[in-house]
Amino acid sequence: MAHILVVDDEERMRHLLSIMLGRQGYRVEQAGDGAEALEMISAAPFDMIITDIKMPRMDGIELLKRVMEMEIPVPVVFITAFATVESAVEAMRQGAVDYITKPFEEARIALTVERTLGLSRIMAENRNLKQEIGRKAGGDEIVYESKKMAAVMDLAAMVAATEAAVMLGGESGTGKDLLARYIHAASPRGKERFVPLNCAAISPHLVESELFGHEKGSFTGAVQKSLGKFEYADRGTLFLDEIGDLSLEAQARLLRALQEKKIQRVGGNEEIPVDIRFICATNQSLSENVKKGKFREDLFFRINVFPIDLPPLRERADDAILLARHFLRRLEGGLEKTEFSSGALRLLKEYPWPGNVRELANAVERAMILARGTGTITTETLSFLETNRPAAAAPLAFRLPPEGISLEEVERAMVRQALETCRDNQTAAAKFLGLTRAKFRVLLNQVRSQQE
Repeated sequence: MAHILVVDDEERMRHLLSIMLGRQGYRVEQAGDGAEALEMISAAPFDMIITDIKMPRMDGIELLKRVMEMEIPVPVVFITAFATVESAVEAMRQGAVDYITKPFEEARIALTVERTLGLSRIMAENRNLKQEIGRKAGGDEIVYESKKMAAVMDLAAMVAATEAAVMLGGESGTGKDLLARYIHAASPRGKERFVPLNCAAISPHLVESELFGHEKGSFTGAVQKSLGKFEYADRGTLFLDEIGDLSLEAQARLLRALQEKKIQRVGGNEEIPVDIRFICATNQSLSENVKKGKFREDLFFRINVFPIDLPPLRERADDAILLARHFLRRLEGGLEKTEFSSGALRLLKEYPWPGNVRELANAVERAMILARGTGTITTETLSFLETNRPAAAAPLAFRLPPEGISLEEVERAMVRQALETCRDNQTAAAKFLGLTRAKFRVLLNQVRSQQE
């Protein structure tokens, strides 16, 4: 049942409207002026407000202004006489959704209320969606108490207010994507789109199409025109994750788009202007890649305006317990059904977490399943961490020859042998060599390019 507030300084008018709306099944409350209405709105939610324009203490225009300042998602409809329709029209320019003229026609009121309540539902859905986005992208998901992460968040808050390009560095699983969403949400572009693209997850032949879109028939399989991430992110933020995996050709086109703020779809000639804030991320050393000729120096300087490096979890061990409890509560829907024993907390803090926060989240989920019914996660529950603990590196079984070696060739040989040992399972091969999946892909691409 919709909840409607009627605001008018004339008791007869309030009473008449309340009867009409009550007959249609709505729950109606009354206020004698804007000041009284504002108190009621602050205390309880309403689905819509119907208010007179001219009232003592606080008129309808001022009430509308206050409601909008408080960002209360409730539509406002004005009551006006025929002689003051201009006032109602002006109020609509300021944010009112409709007006009702005196004398009242019940059919007209019913139609206006039904239409306005439809808008009210949309406003409520938008509010809930923004809250959900905020929960997923904002500060309540970035859990920390360590000084290192506090310094990172200070930098993120400072750069969020600007248009500067941000480069996020750090190992896999440290939360670079989450920090990118936080920067976007806290920026002036926070109400626009946040568009992520993992450069390592798409085929090198399709990178340009993903970034800039393509015209129909521009290549085999392009059966219709498609917008790229640039156009989709216009006026918002484009997040390029694993940017170090872009080919040199794609880097050149990306640099041109950044410099000119215009793009061309693959197979097209039209130059399309775009207004985008850029955030990039990598777990590679782009400066080293620049020295090796694998990454364009001019593009590096363009995107590395404001670098932020996220520390690995092993360097902020105090956050491990805080994060573990956070993940546990989230998995339990906010309920406190399961706890960690003191031994388990000590293990969580001492474990090196090679997979960082991502590994911790997965470990908590696994432990919660294993501890179901006991109410306590113990060191025994977490015993799988001990079996996963990285072993100490074995001493080298050979000595370097006097004439030296080609380190790159040794790396490529190790990649080939690891793939053979792991039966072409890249994830297993990367783990076998103690590498991240991204670093292993870089070495694998070198092997394949040599074979070609």
